[in-house]
Amino acid sequence: MMAPVLTEGETLLATFTPDRLTYWRAHLIMAVGLGAAVGLFLLWQGNPYPVMGPIGAALAIAVRAAYVASEALGDLWYLTQNRLIGPRGLVIPRAQITSARAFLGSVQITTVTGERHLIKYLADPNADAARLMQAR
Repeated sequence: MMAPVLTEGETLLATFTPDRLTYWRAHLIMAVGLGAAVGLFLLWQGNPYPVMGPIGAALAIAVRAAYVASEALGDLWYLTQNRLIGPRGLVIPRAQITSARAFLGSVQITTVTGERHLIKYLADPNADAARLMQAR
């Protein structure tokens, strides 16, 4: 994504970029959790090969993660004194942001209308949430 077009007098305060390590860690946690659940389900069902569940889950999540990585890691968010600019043309006026809180490696933004948006795979979501909420 290219840098946003700023209006006259508007200044870029911060850029929120996804962290590659956080992205892969999130998918590893998903693979372990889903693999364990599938393995336990296969054991409960009496399947003679319950180990195939975790293997299949891990492979499926790894393939999905590799396939989606370039798009997910390319989603940049920009903060100016007037607005938050997201991927795919999303623009949120800063006055519309009611809260920003860390949520599982992401920052969840809530607007006055109740809309929620996630800035995903951040290295330090607590610091980024605080940055979004300061000087509103």
